Amino acid sequence: MVTIADVARHAGVAPSTVFYVVTGKRPISAETRVRVRDSIVELGYRPPAGLRSLRLDPPDVMALVLPLRDVHLPVVARLVTSIAVAAREHELDLLLVTADRDLAGLRRAAGSDRVGGFLVLDSEDAGERLRLLGEVGRSAVLIGQSGAGNGVTCVDLDFEAAGARCVDHLADLGHRSIGFLNAPAAGHSSGVARRTLAGFTAAAMRRGVVGTALGRESLVHPTTALLCAHPAVTALVVHDDSAAEQVPRDIAVVAIRPDEAAGQTSPFTSVQLSESDLGRRAVDLLVALAGGAVPPSLTLVPPHLVQRESCSLPGRRTAVVSTARFGGGRHDR
Repeated sequence: MVTIADVARHAGVAPSTVFYVVTGKRPISAETRVRVRDSIVELGYRPPAGLRSLRLDPPDVMALVLPLRDVHLPVVARLVTSIAVAAREHELDLLLVTADRDLAGLRRAAGSDRVGGFLVLDSEDAGERLRLLGEVGRSAVLIGQSGAGNGVTCVDLDFEAAGARCVDHLADLGHRSIGFLNAPAAGHSSGVARRTLAGFTAAAMRRGVVGTALGRESLVHPTTALLCAHPAVTALVVHDDSAAEQVPRDIAVVAIRPDEAAGQTSPFTSVQLSESDLGRRAVDLLVALAGGAVPPSLTLVPPHLVQRESCSLPGRRTAVVSTARFGGGRHDR
């Protein structure tokens, strides 16, 4: 008769580890659980009566950890939908875990053998949740960049590339003086704005054009103030979608915004960032990570340009670039 000790020797673990895998009384790392389960199947071990029945089926659920505050609901809804669709393509169901203060919901989900991994939406307390998942040996992918460089697998939209793409498009049209109109501080993630501006500034230097940044929060009439102070500006990058409509017709416009929003409402040439692509990439990374792969620490989903009639050559001064946020409130992405 095969015993727990036989399984332990075959799997190269302590007998107590086999006991915990069988009973679920303590969390065991995913790698060790798989090794013990493989040994159980290969040796034909049957837990004795009194022990909890062991699930030998592979995990069939993916969990998504969502904050309950400071999120832009329409955008998050598109992200969740894309994650659910991608999960089904991998024959996985999706479990939504709300980010309660005491982590009770997350602990319950982490203790389930059915849950194969966790996607965590970046938020103020995402680090605490990732630490808990690390302690119990669960695979996790952070949607955002706050954990980049700390051993966390992260995926995000490439806002820096979006800012650079705006400059490249306008410079290709012949614009030599381009303005960047930032969003009000309260209305946009500081991380998103910072990365977009960094991409804008680096591309302006690379292309040899004059790039001028201006924060809207200190101005009553930002576009008027910008153009009066910088009469050479012929194109404008706007980091707040509502401001694009206020730009004079003799200034050129391109919009950085979510895919769906740009496709439905924007009359402007757009540099688009897709939450659908972000959700799909996050699921693929988590599946790879749970399967033992070692993905890069940071994966960025690139933007793409959709040309419409809002951009022209600088002689006519009719183009603007606008950027809509991915999320709202506190998210420092």
